[in-house]
Amino acid sequence: MAIRVLVVDDSAFFRKRLTELLSLDPKIEVIGSASDGQQAIEQTLALKPDVITLDYEMPVLDGISALRRIMQKRPTPVLMFSSLTHEGARVTLDALAAGAVDFLPKNFAELATRPQQVQQLLCSRIYAIAQSRQLPLLGSMPAHQQTSLAATKAPLPRAYKLVIIGSSTGGPVALQRILRELPADFPAPLLLIQHMPASFTSAFAERLNAACKIAVKEAEDGDFLRPGRALLAPGGRQLLLTAQQRVRLVNGDERQSYRPSVDISFAAAANGYGNKVLALVLTGMGSDGCEGARLLKKAGSQVWVQDEASCVINGMPQAVVKAGLADAVYSLADLPAYLQRACSAV
Repeated sequence: MAIRVLVVDDSAFFRKRLTELLSLDPKIEVIGSASDGQQAIEQTLALKPDVITLDYEMPVLDGISALRRIMQKRPTPVLMFSSLTHEGARVTLDALAAGAVDFLPKNFAELATRPQQVQQLLCSRIYAIAQSRQLPLLGSMPAHQQTSLAATKAPLPRAYKLVIIGSSTGGPVALQRILRELPADFPAPLLLIQHMPASFTSAFAERLNAACKIAVKEAEDGDFLRPGRALLAPGGRQLLLTAQQRVRLVNGDERQSYRPSVDISFAAAANGYGNKVLALVLTGMGSDGCEGARLLKKAGSQVWVQDEASCVINGMPQAVVKAGLADAVYSLADLPAYLQRACSAV
């Protein structure tokens, strides 16, 4: 059965072009369109799509307001379209917190110059989020679920010198849920490798820093690792580590699928910290992080993954589990307390 998509955008050109690109795929059916947020709500209730593509800047009712109402009335996987600006990043992060699964840049130039690549990327995202899970919105989890320790075996304390976390689709919300529970004096440095465009990571770091007790900043070349602070890998760069516990940023190779890449940063952590690393692989499509996890395990470090039930998309954690590299599988609700317990020997 085809994936039924509702296209929502105030631009008639963009609605038409998206519809044409999606309709080239026999596994996708565009069942309707809407030009404002209010129409989006009405069409969602009437047509019951499997996936919605949604712009945030629209008349009558903006995309974020429409998204929140859709999540209240009929929760549906949503792919947001965003401008590659700081303001676009801020609004997109609001959309992810409100329940959107993923986002793509709204790039008219690429539609004209690289239509085949855009079509492939668009359809691959539609496939993925059609299978995604709707998780509770930020702030809506009951307190007893946020710190539950009953579901799985608790970790033993160990003298970790670094906690490194890799994530992709669903990662911004998952990272915020974990990091906001950590105390300001968390005893280990943290590195965050989240698949995200270059124009988005500074806004995401600012958002995390405002929401968390620990300090969070976008990593800069030469930054020192220090306890109680998380460094977020900047979009478009690869994050490596020096022997002096400092960050080294490189541009990387255009042929690399992800910049930043979880595999590359995990490998750097394995090389620099040996068996003193605790690595987490969170929600995301694909398998980035699996080969890096293999190197961490070879060095004697620990690798945890987020469980399937709490992932938006289970691709990255599942790849690590299938490769036999996961030391533990924990729910998102358990991870903050387990992190604190595991690092208490530092």
